[in-house]
Amino acid sequence: MSTENATTTTLLSPQDLLKHWQGHRGLTRRVIEAFPEKELFEYTIGGMRTFAQLVMEIIDLTGPGAKGLATDDWGPKDMPHITGNNMPVTKAELLERWDDTTTELETYWPQIDDFEKSIIAFGQYPGTALSMALYFIDNEIHHRGQGYVYLRGLGIEPPFFWDRP
Repeated sequence: MSTENATTTTLLSPQDLLKHWQGHRGLTRRVIEAFPEKELFEYTIGGMRTFAQLVMEIIDLTGPGAKGLATDDWGPKDMPHITGNNMPVTKAELLERWDDTTTELETYWPQIDDFEKSIIAFGQYPGTALSMALYFIDNEIHHRGQGYVYLRGLGIEPPFFWDRP
């Protein structure tokens, strides 16, 4: 097979990938909203962390992650989901942080100039900017799935997983 006429096809543009991720973020936000206040911070199944803790992990990766992909500044190592420090104590505060992180993502995403560049995210995870962005999205989907299990365990119908405007 000759490679003389080989072409490269881009599956998604960075803007399309961001739009896809924002659809997931909107759905995850609706899952947070579906939780009763107390259960958001206290309910667990099978030794898993509370959904508030899982959401803080998503927040801690998304905002600093987008900034790191754009600037190579991966921020402080004392993330609340790891240290327990500076954790929100109300659903309103958690949603405010969620929205602030969405703003960070929207600010830094357009500044990512090379998705194929090699990086070491947070000083310890090697990959490319693209592989790390996909990891951040996958991590959110995974933890949102845990939230679905919690909501079902509480007898609450979660939002439809395909409803990502």
